[in-house]
Amino acid sequence: MNANDLSTKHCQPCKGKAHALNPADITELLQRLPGWNLANDGKAIVKDFKFKDFHHTLGFINALGYMANHEDHHPDLEAGYGHCQVLWSTHDVGGLSLNDFICAARVEALLAH
Repeated sequence: MNANDLSTKHCQPCKGKAHALNPADITELLQRLPGWNLANDGKAIVKDFKFKDFHHTLGFINALGYMANHEDHHPDLEAGYGHCQVLWSTHDVGGLSLNDFICAARVEALLAH
């Protein structure tokens, strides 16, 4: 499964530790998403996106927000002039689920257009 495959999938509701990914799955999926790194002791993935100005940063945030609402899976965002840090984690599983990687791939697909 590559990033394109991930970006065509949709998030599924998941609660409980049974839906948390194991370290081997996390490593494999992370390799498919260049620039994304582990954060929060391996319980999240994060990437900082750069833009030429605040206007473009807000456009990115709005597009990401639309996608996140559609998938019913929402990231933590930290934004400033010319950048936005995106952090995905599945609070209901206490770490990372496949939903986080699907949404990270969908973010990459947003920027590919």
